[in-house]
Amino acid sequence: MKRIAVLISNKGTGTNLQAIIDGVKSGKIQAEIVAVISDTIDALGLRRAKEFNIPIKIVPEKENLLKVLKEINPDYICLAGWKQIILDEVIDAFPNKILNTHPGLIPDTMNGIVKNPDGTNAVWNKGKMTAKAMQNFLDSNATYAGCTNHFLSQEFDFGPILGRCFEKIEGGDTVESLYQRLKVKENQLYVDVLERLCNE
Repeated sequence: MKRIAVLISNKGTGTNLQAIIDGVKSGKIQAEIVAVISDTIDALGLRRAKEFNIPIKIVPEKENLLKVLKEINPDYICLAGWKQIILDEVIDAFPNKILNTHPGLIPDTMNGIVKNPDGTNAVWNKGKMTAKAMQNFLDSNATYAGCTNHFLSQEFDFGPILGRCFEKIEGGDTVESLYQRLKVKENQLYVDVLERLCNE
Protein backbone atom coordinates (compact mmCIF):
# COMPACT_ATOMS: atom_id res chain seq x y z
CA MET A 1 0.00 0.00 0.00
CA LYS A 2 1.48 3.33 -1.10
CA ARG A 3 1.82 6.19 1.37
CA ILE A 4 0.64 9.67 0.35
CA ALA A 5 1.27 13.03 2.03
CA VAL A 6 -0.86 15.97 0.88
CA LEU A 7 0.51 19.52 1.25
CA ILE A 8 -2.05 22.31 1.56
CA SER A 9 -2.21 25.98 2.62
CA ASN A 10 -4.77 28.70 3.25
CA LYS A 11 -4.46 29.66 -0.44
CA GLY A 12 -6.29 26.52 -1.60
CA THR A 13 -9.93 25.51 -1.19
CA GLY A 14 -9.26 21.87 -0.33
CA THR A 15 -11.02 20.37 -3.35
CA ASN A 16 -7.96 18.46 -4.63
CA LEU A 17 -7.44 17.09 -1.10
CA GLN A 18 -11.11 16.03 -0.98
CA ALA A 19 -10.83 14.39 -4.40
CA ILE A 20 -7.78 12.42 -3.21
CA ILE A 21 -9.54 11.44 0.05
CA ASP A 22 -12.59 10.26 -1.95
CA GLY A 23 -10.35 8.35 -4.37
CA VAL A 24 -8.64 6.54 -1.48
CA LYS A 25 -11.94 5.86 0.37
CA SER A 26 -13.53 4.37 -2.76
CA GLY A 27 -10.51 2.11 -3.35
CA LYS A 28 -9.79 3.74 -6.72
CA ILE A 29 -6.43 4.93 -5.35
CA GLN A 30 -4.74 2.05 -3.58
CA ALA A 31 -2.96 4.13 -0.97
CA GLU A 32 -3.16 5.56 2.53
CA ILE A 33 -3.01 9.29 3.25
CA VAL A 34 -0.43 9.30 6.06
CA ALA A 35 -0.49 13.07 6.64
CA VAL A 36 -1.99 16.36 5.58
CA ILE A 37 0.67 19.06 5.98
CA SER A 38 -0.22 22.75 6.08
CA ASP A 39 1.94 25.83 6.52
CA THR A 40 -0.87 27.57 8.46
CA ILE A 41 -3.51 26.53 10.99
CA ASP A 42 -6.34 28.20 9.04
CA ALA A 43 -6.21 26.15 5.82
CA LEU A 44 -9.69 25.02 4.74
CA GLY A 45 -8.39 21.54 3.97
CA LEU A 46 -7.53 20.92 7.63
CA ARG A 47 -11.25 20.57 8.38
CA ARG A 48 -11.47 17.86 5.75
CA ALA A 49 -8.43 16.08 7.23
CA LYS A 50 -9.94 16.17 10.74
CA GLU A 51 -13.27 14.88 9.46
CA PHE A 52 -11.54 11.79 8.05
CA ASN A 53 -9.12 11.37 11.00
CA ILE A 54 -6.04 11.98 8.85
CA PRO A 55 -2.93 13.01 10.84
CA ILE A 56 -2.17 16.74 10.53
CA LYS A 57 1.19 18.48 10.66
CA ILE A 58 1.75 22.26 10.61
CA VAL A 59 5.04 23.35 9.02
CA PRO A 60 5.24 27.17 8.88
CA GLU A 61 8.92 27.28 7.81
CA LYS A 62 9.89 25.80 4.45
CA GLU A 63 13.31 24.91 5.90
CA ASN A 64 11.60 22.37 8.20
CA LEU A 65 9.61 20.56 5.51
CA LEU A 66 12.30 18.02 4.58
CA LYS A 67 12.69 16.83 8.19
CA VAL A 68 8.92 16.30 8.55
CA LEU A 69 8.66 14.50 5.20
CA LYS A 70 11.55 12.20 6.07
CA GLU A 71 9.79 11.26 9.32
CA ILE A 72 6.58 10.42 7.43
CA ASN A 73 8.45 8.73 4.54
CA PRO A 74 5.70 8.99 1.88
CA ASP A 75 5.85 7.28 -1.52
CA TYR A 76 4.20 10.32 -3.09
CA ILE A 77 3.81 13.95 -1.99
CA CYS A 78 0.82 15.77 -3.49
CA LEU A 79 0.86 19.57 -3.65
CA ALA A 80 -2.74 20.75 -3.35
CA GLY A 81 -2.76 24.53 -2.94
CA TRP A 82 0.66 24.57 -1.21
CA LYS A 83 2.08 28.10 -1.44
CA GLN A 84 5.64 27.79 -0.08
CA ILE A 85 8.56 27.35 -2.44
CA ILE A 86 9.69 23.71 -2.32
CA LEU A 87 13.43 23.80 -1.68
CA ASP A 88 15.78 21.93 -4.02
CA GLU A 89 16.89 19.71 -1.13
CA VAL A 90 13.30 18.38 -0.86
CA ILE A 91 13.09 17.75 -4.62
CA ASP A 92 16.48 15.97 -4.47
CA ALA A 93 15.33 13.81 -1.52
CA PHE A 94 12.10 12.80 -3.28
CA PRO A 95 12.88 12.65 -7.03
CA ASN A 96 9.79 11.98 -9.18
CA LYS A 97 7.73 11.67 -6.01
CA ILE A 98 6.30 15.23 -5.67
CA LEU A 99 3.14 15.81 -7.73
CA ASN A 100 1.87 19.26 -8.66
CA THR A 101 -1.02 20.55 -10.74
CA HIS A 102 -0.12 23.65 -12.75
CA PRO A 103 -2.89 25.90 -14.17
CA GLY A 104 -1.53 25.77 -17.69
CA LEU A 105 -0.42 23.29 -20.33
CA ILE A 106 3.21 22.37 -19.73
CA PRO A 107 5.01 20.89 -22.76
CA ASP A 108 7.01 17.65 -22.64
CA THR A 109 10.23 19.54 -23.45
CA MET A 110 11.34 23.05 -22.50
CA ASN A 111 10.94 24.34 -26.07
CA GLY A 112 7.93 22.16 -26.90
CA ILE A 113 4.33 23.20 -27.52
CA VAL A 114 1.16 21.46 -26.38
CA LYS A 115 -1.69 21.37 -28.90
CA ASN A 116 -5.28 22.01 -27.83
CA PRO A 117 -7.97 19.54 -28.97
CA ASP A 118 -8.74 21.86 -31.92
CA GLY A 119 -5.08 21.94 -33.02
CA THR A 120 -4.29 25.46 -31.78
CA ASN A 121 -1.27 26.11 -29.57
CA ALA A 122 -1.97 25.73 -25.85
CA VAL A 123 -0.92 28.30 -23.23
CA TRP A 124 1.77 27.24 -20.70
CA ASN A 125 1.18 30.01 -18.12
CA LYS A 126 4.68 29.59 -16.75
CA GLY A 127 5.12 31.47 -13.48
CA LYS A 128 1.42 32.30 -13.11
CA MET A 129 -0.76 31.33 -10.16
CA THR A 130 -4.39 30.29 -10.62
CA ALA A 131 -6.30 33.59 -11.02
CA LYS A 132 -3.58 35.16 -13.19
CA ALA A 133 -3.36 31.95 -15.23
CA MET A 134 -7.12 31.96 -15.92
CA GLN A 135 -6.94 35.65 -16.87
CA ASN A 136 -4.04 34.89 -19.21
CA PHE A 137 -6.08 32.19 -21.01
CA LEU A 138 -8.78 34.82 -21.61
CA ASP A 139 -6.34 37.63 -22.55
CA SER A 140 -4.50 35.31 -24.98
CA ASN A 141 -7.76 34.57 -26.83
CA ALA A 142 -7.02 30.87 -26.23
CA THR A 143 -9.68 28.42 -27.38
CA TYR A 144 -9.00 26.10 -24.42
CA ALA A 145 -7.84 26.44 -20.84
CA GLY A 146 -6.19 23.48 -19.17
CA CYS A 147 -3.97 22.18 -16.44
CA THR A 148 -1.07 19.78 -16.17
CA ASN A 149 -0.24 17.29 -13.44
CA HIS A 150 3.52 16.80 -13.30
CA PHE A 151 6.40 15.74 -11.09
CA LEU A 152 8.18 18.71 -9.54
CA SER A 153 11.67 19.39 -10.86
CA GLN A 154 14.26 22.07 -10.11
CA GLU A 155 13.17 23.76 -13.34
CA PHE A 156 10.37 26.16 -12.35
CA ASP A 157 6.84 25.12 -13.46
CA PHE A 158 8.24 22.17 -15.39
CA GLY A 159 8.85 18.47 -14.84
CA PRO A 160 7.89 15.00 -16.14
CA ILE A 161 4.26 15.15 -17.31
CA LEU A 162 1.74 12.81 -15.67
CA GLY A 163 -1.44 14.06 -17.33
CA ARG A 164 -3.29 17.04 -18.79
CA CYS A 165 -6.89 18.16 -19.06
CA PHE A 166 -8.57 20.74 -21.27
CA GLU A 167 -11.65 22.94 -20.86
CA LYS A 168 -13.18 24.79 -23.81
CA ILE A 169 -13.38 28.54 -23.25
CA GLU A 170 -16.87 29.90 -23.81
CA GLY A 171 -17.96 33.39 -24.84
CA GLY A 172 -18.58 35.49 -21.75
CA ASP A 173 -16.30 33.38 -19.55
CA THR A 174 -14.80 35.10 -16.52
CA VAL A 175 -11.84 33.97 -14.42
CA GLU A 176 -14.34 32.49 -11.95
CA SER A 177 -16.63 30.71 -14.43
CA LEU A 178 -13.69 29.25 -16.35
CA TYR A 179 -11.88 28.01 -13.25
CA GLN A 180 -15.07 26.55 -11.78
CA ARG A 181 -15.39 24.21 -14.77
CA LEU A 182 -11.67 23.49 -15.07
CA LYS A 183 -11.44 22.72 -11.32
CA VAL A 184 -13.77 19.73 -11.72
CA LYS A 185 -11.47 18.26 -14.37
CA GLU A 186 -8.37 19.17 -12.34
CA ASN A 187 -9.69 17.21 -9.34
CA GLN A 188 -10.47 14.20 -11.55
CA LEU A 189 -7.03 14.39 -13.18
CA TYR A 190 -5.31 14.19 -9.77
CA VAL A 191 -7.29 11.06 -8.90
CA ASP A 192 -6.60 9.44 -12.29
CA VAL A 193 -2.86 10.13 -12.02
CA LEU A 194 -2.64 8.76 -8.46
CA GLU A 195 -4.69 5.73 -9.41
CA ARG A 196 -2.17 4.94 -12.13
CA LEU A 197 0.89 5.56 -9.93
CA CYS A 198 -0.35 3.77 -6.81
CA ASN A 199 -1.97 0.79 -8.50
CA GLU A 200 0.98 -0.15 -10.70
